[in-house]
Amino acid sequence: MTDPAASVLKTTSVLKPHAAATSVPRRTWIALAILLAGVAMSMIDNSIVNVALPTIRTSLDSATGGASEATLSWIISGYALAFGLALIPAGRIGDRIGHKWVFLVGLAGFTIASLACGLSNDSTQLIIARVAQGLFGGIFFPAVTALIQLMFPPRVRAKAFAVLGVVIGVSTAAGPLVGGLLIQALGDQDGWRSIFFVNIPIGVIAVVAALFFVPSGAEAHGKSGLDLIGVLLLAGSLVAILVPLIQGQDEGWPLWTYLSLSAGVVLLAVFALWERGVASRGAFPVVPPRLFSHASFTGGTILALVFFAAFTSIFFTISIMWQAGLGHSALESGLVTMPFALGVLVGATLGSRLTDRLGRNVLSLGTGLVALGLIGTWLVVLLVPAADLTNWELLGPLALGGIGSGFFIAPNAQFIVATVDRTEAGAASGVVGTAQRVGSAIGIAVIGSVLFGTLDITSSVAGPPTPADIATGFTHAATFALGTSAAFAVAAFFLVFALPKKVAAYGAPPAVTAD
Repeated sequence: MTDPAASVLKTTSVLKPHAAATSVPRRTWIALAILLAGVAMSMIDNSIVNVALPTIRTSLDSATGGASEATLSWIISGYALAFGLALIPAGRIGDRIGHKWVFLVGLAGFTIASLACGLSNDSTQLIIARVAQGLFGGIFFPAVTALIQLMFPPRVRAKAFAVLGVVIGVSTAAGPLVGGLLIQALGDQDGWRSIFFVNIPIGVIAVVAALFFVPSGAEAHGKSGLDLIGVLLLAGSLVAILVPLIQGQDEGWPLWTYLSLSAGVVLLAVFALWERGVASRGAFPVVPPRLFSHASFTGGTILALVFFAAFTSIFFTISIMWQAGLGHSALESGLVTMPFALGVLVGATLGSRLTDRLGRNVLSLGTGLVALGLIGTWLVVLLVPAADLTNWELLGPLALGGIGSGFFIAPNAQFIVATVDRTEAGAASGVVGTAQRVGSAIGIAVIGSVLFGTLDITSSVAGPPTPADIATGFTHAATFALGTSAAFAVAAFFLVFALPKKVAAYGAPPAVTAD
């Protein structure tokens, strides 16, 4: 039976060159809307969860005193790590079997995992469901960019990718507010479950619509293979490093945490050797070793990792401080981070226009503003007494950091990928996307360890700690966590200078944000 969506590619292919550049069938735009629905789900799910963490902490595992600090870190880090590790293999599989089917499997799995998250009865169930959610999100996202690349002619493709960038920005910005509204309306005890349940009707409709409108003929079949052993070695090494970073603080840094960190480093070295062997046999490694023969690419990949570790981790800190420490609601927590999210939209819009004029300086400007914004946020929390701290004190530095983040996010992948040969651009783009997600996971793991490791709530009077004591304890710990995030941002600023001053790219996909 002929795929009803296959006509999209046929219609485009028979158009004359000039017509194809300016006219796109209506079905193609419908297909794009379906793809963007999936992207919006995954991006909202990134940012929406942060405002729910304190209510998850108190309502989940209530019989044993609530969810642990490590659970909160795993909810964010597990999702980000699984998403990042799935990106490259999913892209390779899409090249072989068709990106439509990878998109369908990923989106269906993401929807089912969202249901599992909402139905979770304890920490273990929620963490497993979140990891599955991240895994399936990482499976379908490469299919979105691949299908846009293949469905649209070059001139229209740039517009399609611009729309994708807007959806990523708006979804990320809306997440905290939507989460806060849902929890405010449905209550702290079970309101957090609704942030996962909202994905279900959207996911079901998108999967059914994709069957009819997303073209199965749009994939680029190739001979790329899947280096399964390489994937397992990379995943094993990162998990071995992340587990002690997240669990170590809860368990007092026993011997096994240091052994696990050491094993992770050893596995990374084994992974590097394995990838060299795969490449020497003419096969397809997960991370082509030749990419790192370019010093600028190595520096740029580290830049992506460090930058995403910096800015995504502040939402974790602020959400927990604002609710668990200062006693504000989830909605108020969502509102306090809105200046950053809106700043990202402004910065992304301006950054895309300034890239051609400023070159690499737009990244220097972006990371510089993020560093100043995070330092400003740190100073506000450090200097303003907990009882006097409101969202107005944080508005300026968070908006500044958001604008800087927007400047960086739009063109950063373009500059990093430009450090390698054009024939290596696809593989380089996958590595950069993975580095961003791994950076988010490591950032949350480190910041969570710092935040809860320095949290000390002591009573100023006889009896249990007062709300003022709790607020002071959380803001004190938050200064250390925010200071660490700011240090990451300063490091990212200096790493920008490893990149070339100018690049030229046309219709390139935007980077994936994380929070």
